[in-house]
Amino acid sequence: MPQQGMMHIGELAERTGLSLRTIRHYDEIGLLAPSGRSEGGFRLYTEDDFDRLMLIRRMKPLGYSLDQMGDLLRAIDAVTRPGVDSEGAGRALADFRQDARERRARLAEQLGMADEFLALLEARIR
Repeated sequence: MPQQGMMHIGELAERTGLSLRTIRHYDEIGLLAPSGRSEGGFRLYTEDDFDRLMLIRRMKPLGYSLDQMGDLLRAIDAVTRPGVDSEGAGRALADFRQDARERRARLAEQLGMADEFLALLEARIR
């Protein structure tokens, strides 16, 4: 049984909609380390880990690479760590925000084109 406030990888996978394999891979490459281990050595995660994983998951549709995800997570960690000079990290977050806005705009444009295409097909089917 997990420690109080902790969840096993299976629960984390179910809650995020990601596979166990993906979560393990993120651990291996340093994107999401478990916050603890059970007596049996199983990975244990917190709500903060869940939030971090959801951030990673939300970056995927925007086309961010694993390296870029790591860069963003390091910037977030830097601005939230007390006593750390976070000016550079704050600039990095602002740059990520602008880049995400641009990526979102491109996706919205593509979605609009897909809607137009579907409308053309619908018109031909009738």
